[in-house]
Amino acid sequence: MSACTPARTTDATRTERVHPPHSPPPTPRRRLRLAGADVSASIAVFLIALPLSLGIALATGAPLQAGLVAAAVGGLVAGRLGGSPLQVSGPAAGLTVVTADLIHRYGWRTTCAITVLAGAAQLGLGCLRVARSALAVSPAIVHGMLAGIGVTIAVAQLHIVLGGNPQSSVLANLGSLPAQLADLHPAAVTVSTLTLALLLLWPRLPGRAGRLLRPVPAPLVAVAGGTAAAALGGLTLPRVDLPSWSSHALPALPDGPVLGLIAAVLTITLVCSVQSLLGAVAVDKLVASRPGPGPRVRRSDLDRELLGQGAANIVSGALGGLPVAGVAVRSTANVRAGAVSRNSTMLHGVLVVVAALLMVPLLELIPLASLAALVMAVGIQMVSLHHIRTVTRHREAVVYAVTTLGVVLLGVLQGVALGIAVAVAVALNRLAHTRITHHEEEGVHHVRVRGQLTFLAVPRLSRVLHHVPQGARVVVELDGSFMDHAAYESLQDWQKTHTAQGGTADLTGRRPGLRQDAPADDPTGTEADAATDTATDAAARRTPPGAEAAGPESAGTANTGTECRCRPWTPWRNHQCATAPEPAPRTAPAAEPPQRDRPTHSRRPDHPGQSNPPRQPSRLGQPDRTTHGYRLAHGVSAFQRNTAPLMRSELARLAREGQRPSQLFLTCADSRVVTSMITSSGPGDLFVVRNVGNLVPLPGAESGDDSVAAAIEYAVDVLKVRSVTVCGHSGCGAMQALLGSAPGDGTQTPSTPRTPLARWLRHGRPSLERMADTGRPWPRLAGRSPHDAVEQLCLTNVVQQLEHLRAHESVARALREGTLELHGMYFHVGEAQAYLLTGADAGEEEDRLFDPVGAADGSG
Repeated sequence: MSACTPARTTDATRTERVHPPHSPPPTPRRRLRLAGADVSASIAVFLIALPLSLGIALATGAPLQAGLVAAAVGGLVAGRLGGSPLQVSGPAAGLTVVTADLIHRYGWRTTCAITVLAGAAQLGLGCLRVARSALAVSPAIVHGMLAGIGVTIAVAQLHIVLGGNPQSSVLANLGSLPAQLADLHPAAVTVSTLTLALLLLWPRLPGRAGRLLRPVPAPLVAVAGGTAAAALGGLTLPRVDLPSWSSHALPALPDGPVLGLIAAVLTITLVCSVQSLLGAVAVDKLVASRPGPGPRVRRSDLDRELLGQGAANIVSGALGGLPVAGVAVRSTANVRAGAVSRNSTMLHGVLVVVAALLMVPLLELIPLASLAALVMAVGIQMVSLHHIRTVTRHREAVVYAVTTLGVVLLGVLQGVALGIAVAVAVALNRLAHTRITHHEEEGVHHVRVRGQLTFLAVPRLSRVLHHVPQGARVVVELDGSFMDHAAYESLQDWQKTHTAQGGTADLTGRRPGLRQDAPADDPTGTEADAATDTATDAAARRTPPGAEAAGPESAGTANTGTECRCRPWTPWRNHQCATAPEPAPRTAPAAEPPQRDRPTHSRRPDHPGQSNPPRQPSRLGQPDRTTHGYRLAHGVSAFQRNTAPLMRSELARLAREGQRPSQLFLTCADSRVVTSMITSSGPGDLFVVRNVGNLVPLPGAESGDDSVAAAIEYAVDVLKVRSVTVCGHSGCGAMQALLGSAPGDGTQTPSTPRTPLARWLRHGRPSLERMADTGRPWPRLAGRSPHDAVEQLCLTNVVQQLEHLRAHESVARALREGTLELHGMYFHVGEAQAYLLTGADAGEEEDRLFDPVGAADGSG
């Protein structure tokens, strides 16, 4: 019998498994589940999408059915194939100006063909996996583009609101606005004013009635109110006209100049892709900020989202629909309505199809003035004051303003190109703008470099350093985050020359104690190290309060010849440096160790040609630098020097306010599992419990451990944490010990003296029995099988300890009240890959899957 399979009785009614005892079970067949939250969210999104789709089609000059086609295709195709489960796609206001210009130039059928080609281009970009590159566009350019489009939409729709017809350009619309104001149409103005008033006031209804009515979407209420007023008042107004679907226009072969058509395809591709990808990132942030426990929603796969948008544009253009992109208004409504999967997006597309086929008489009652007022309000909202404040704070207001004016006056593609040019010019100006000052204070010459130190600043830097007297003590303070190769060599050559002439030269960062003083000929001080140190120094200065500074110690230590050049956290770079040579044999106390026994990072003399002084005995109360204890002291010293000044204010706040962690993180005591590293957390974020095997003893268990139970009770009842995570890891020694324990060894026989470790590992026996139970499906990893029985037991142990957690009274009570959620996690040390367990909070038994966490999921 296997050592990890306890004896058990045979059940003749149980179906035999065909897979080996420790191999993963076959993947179960997934059943289609339609959550109630998805149904309600789809209805809310449909009620918003219906009037907006008609309004955007009206604003572009396309057939009104084209808006409904795009909404349906965006929900069904992009919703099913896209990489953002909760983003809702359809005709977007950001595409209104582009589409209107294409229809004016080439006609509607050619515009549909351009949409198909743009979708094919998006498919190509998705296959090339360049979605992340699209996010490299400056936010100021994107916000400026949307603001310019919003201004263009608002000015054009204002003419329809006043009862007239818009012109072909913004300048023409502004020029004809005085005449339009002199010739108002009272009926159109009345309906438009009522629509705008309802759109503005509905979300602000006070009292209990407001709480009951606010869930109804404001766009639906506004358009319905305007329609009802026009019908009851008998107003004569142009209304929605939906021709028969049999006469619906389909795409034709592109007809026009080749360069113009290529530019049109590129414009649609650019605007659709950037808007959809930025929308997917925004949806991820909205999902992460939703309060309370809920089903886990996967982060967006941006490359897949680009493929889904491309497929949707191909289908929409082929069916005679508008271009499709992710829509912020509908996506926000979908998330806030509680959607949990892509089913809500797809169901909203089904509802649009039903409305387009069965609700035509009702839709034809809507006045065009009401739709124009709705779209005008959307255009005004695209000029966001929040975005303006953000770009101003980041000193990119010029880029925003130029992009906005370029889109308004020249067009979308030209405006974006102009914004990119200005953004590049601003970046180059910042890169080249370096301030270098020199002053003497108490006999020390201080040279301060503020800004990025590139080859452009080398002549000025050399001129300033040339005026430093020979033999003087100099401190060069580098107050920047970047130094290129030319600047580095110039500094190192000057430092070497100045030191050889009897002077001293210290290269420091903004913080005291940070130095970069390895000369160019030092075999231990390489260019790569210096570049890393400079970048790390700048990164540490940008570390926000509450974030953990976990980078290498920047720039080494003082040039005394006795300091260890090992840096904290450099084990991440295969750091195996000893702090000092091995001690010599007692028969030769004064003998030098062989050269091969010297540490990797050798110590450097104070000056060229000078040998290192002998190591002095350690003073009382200080660790001897020949011991491993010095590593700890050196690391603490580095913390006090480099990190403590950055963290002091945040830690002082935590000391005043007390700890308020949001999570209890229960993991193994293994030294390779660094909780703050793999969770990107800082002081005050996690309440951590670590023990051998990440075990949670059952309440009242024999040889139980009250410390774990006390930590759980304190975290849930006193600290009011919102989640508890049990994290296992690969290569767990406790799991290996469990697999190697036979039923008759010291872990099972009470008469045999047991060690504390053996008694503790008894709490892991239920995990072993769970894995041996063939009546339960095994937890599994998405995308691959467990490497061996140890990894399978590690996964099973996480699931079993979550069950033990539910047995604790405080956890069970919090779960019933909905104030706590449970999570399972598995960290593969060798792959540096984290996996999250699905269904951990609900305790589902049939499908325990550990999904890998990708780079796109974090991000944020």
